[in-house]
Amino acid sequence: MRYLTKEWYELCQQTHLHFGLRVHNGAYEFDENLFLRLYKRKEKAHVKQERELYNLDPRYMLEHDGQVLTRVDKAFSGEEVTEEDQIVYHMPPEERAHIEKRIAEYDVRPPFDEKKCKEEYKESMEWNIQYKTENLPQEIVGKIADIRVFTLGYCTREVMRKLKKQSAENRREMERVSDEYREDIVAQDIPYDIYSQIHFHDCTVTELLTGNEVVIRFDTRGGFTNINKLTLVAPEIIKHEGEIVGSYWLYQELYRIESGYELHVLFGGENMPELIVRCADILVEVE
Repeated sequence: MRYLTKEWYELCQQTHLHFGLRVHNGAYEFDENLFLRLYKRKEKAHVKQERELYNLDPRYMLEHDGQVLTRVDKAFSGEEVTEEDQIVYHMPPEERAHIEKRIAEYDVRPPFDEKKCKEEYKESMEWNIQYKTENLPQEIVGKIADIRVFTLGYCTREVMRKLKKQSAENRREMERVSDEYREDIVAQDIPYDIYSQIHFHDCTVTELLTGNEVVIRFDTRGGFTNINKLTLVAPEIIKHEGEIVGSYWLYQELYRIESGYELHVLFGGENMPELIVRCADILVEVE
């Protein structure tokens, strides 16, 4: 990747460092009692939310079946709505079957496991503490009296000010790189029918075949396309780093070269795999 690198991606995650934080007068000193009190409050709220989600009856999803829908322009125009402006929504059989399966599972589910929920919250808290300790600017970490209280969402006014400043600096750098990338991509002589279809963001790679062609197949359920096969013709693999199968497509850069195209892809997954391939042509299809 030339622009949308791992470092750029990490920078993107550091543009809202102050989000979700509140200034708390007790955050100026290490106070075990304060931490325990705040932890119990947050844990209680988490358990309440998880219990409500666990007990959410999926039957509500069937309420849409048979609903009368009105054209948006008519609904807000103030004009009289006629039968021609309305349709009755009929749920596809496969969707209804999926919901009915969820209902059956809901009806035999065991009681909500509060103990397990608290253990998972504790594990998540410990992971977040480690992540913030390792990824926040060390100058800011040094200003935090208790990283546990910070992880719960509370900080001093000075730390809040520093986080806002750092977030703004990170955003400016992120946008600078993004602008340079867009200028470079616009200058590429790439047919629209190719460029417009190379968008597999959040699609999971299920297969990667190399040889006379590089073939990538996807599970598109998490993405924004139904195209599930990408073929790179007459490929030359420049870089193949990390375990790509099982990871998900994050960003791509596509460049025109004398012999065809050069595709750069950054994937989400352990250590963020990367693939760079030069090829004569690019084919996309739905299998």
